[in-house]
Amino acid sequence: MNPTTELPPTAALILIDIQQGFDDPKWGTRNNPEAESNAAALLSAWRLSQRPVIHVQHASRHENSPLHPSRPGHNIREIVAPLAHETVFKKQENSAFIGTNLEAHLRENGIDTLVICGLTTPHCVSTSTRMAGNLGFRTLLVADAVAAFALKDPLGREYDAETVHAVSLATLHDEFALITTTKDMLAAATLA
Repeated sequence: MNPTTELPPTAALILIDIQQGFDDPKWGTRNNPEAESNAAALLSAWRLSQRPVIHVQHASRHENSPLHPSRPGHNIREIVAPLAHETVFKKQENSAFIGTNLEAHLRENGIDTLVICGLTTPHCVSTSTRMAGNLGFRTLLVADAVAAFALKDPLGREYDAETVHAVSLATLHDEFALITTTKDMLAAATLA
């Protein structure tokens, strides 16, 4: 199977943490302002092809976090808001697989291929992608439907958002996932 051009009808789109709270200035500068619109395009294609859609929503334990359930930032962005029949998993850890029934849901529904998009590249997207690969799922990560924020290392050196994003993708490619694009995934979704 050509991983960039063929998707089984059971390939699940997993949208991770595309929440309003990531608009908060506390996160700093960000790359890829098109990430959410690319995720929305994927979501439309998945709905049209009647493939499974899974939303993951972070529910921070920290009351001062923009992603805490008591705050408006906890809400999934309207551009990718789940429909009533779509599955939503709420998580409190970085990985979508920890503390949720995501793995069991995938196995029970015969889903072995995952197409991942969301926020943020080095944190919840990366952690979930690594676990998906380790758990034996065929995993495709959509590079232009994820985004990162600038980070500092323990020595105070700053890394711009594009560098953080690119290096995060490089650490995942071919080891845990195939890195792909929205264009390729949209083409693949319409082939079946």
